Amino acid sequence: MWKESVIKIADDMAPLSCSIIPAHPWVYGLGQAADSGGYLSPANALSYLAGKLASSSLSGDVIVMMVAENTHDVFLKALGNLATVFPAPVFTQVSRMAAAAAKLSTVKMQVPSKVAALPIAAPLSVSTNRLAVNAQRVAAAKLAAALPASVTGLKSQIAGFIQERASLLDSLSESLDELKGASAEILSFSYTGPHRFAAVELLKSIPRTTAVHTAAMLFIGDSLTDLGKMIHEPDRATGA
Repeated sequence: MWKESVIKIADDMAPLSCSIIPAHPWVYGLGQAADSGGYLSPANALSYLAGKLASSSLSGDVIVMMVAENTHDVFLKALGNLATVFPAPVFTQVSRMAAAAAKLSTVKMQVPSKVAALPIAAPLSVSTNRLAVNAQRVAAAKLAAALPASVTGLKSQIAGFIQERASLLDSLSESLDELKGASAEILSFSYTGPHRFAAVELLKSIPRTTAVHTAAMLFIGDSLTDLGKMIHEPDRATGA
């Protein structure tokens, strides 16, 4: 059953294994990728995913997360929010592709600027150069390690290590708290049972059928309970 949902990081999630199938405008043969963006309707995206489910004779949990919008700007914003909360490679990749398409479209409408006489300076990084620099660093580290260390010096190093470790743990804790406070609006579908039945249900009451920008991700596994903990009804998600 399709529903509007809010996705948030759960406090008690555990690692899980599942199969993932994406559907977005840049999947070969699925959508239409143009300079102005990627075009794909929810119906076509879900028909593609339903075909994958219909080819399976297995059973289990099925979850689909989808973003579908009528304008590229709104689609890009929704993708960015989702990629922040749930940075799955497909969502981050599609977000970058959509942003690149928007930038390309903007650049094409601008008058070319005067070409600079020289390119902007940038760090030189080639394999042999990196090898030489790293070798020098290793040699310097060996030399430093060979020097005699006093008790006072060792105490100072240990104290510095403890302080850095505490600072790192505090930083990780703050980052996790910020992540837990973030949320994103999605369209979600959940089903438990034979995959072929899930394929039929997936195509019932497809939401936002008039949307032209769509990205969806299909998750299939024996148990997706921990993934489901991230999906909430809008009025039950704190901060939604």
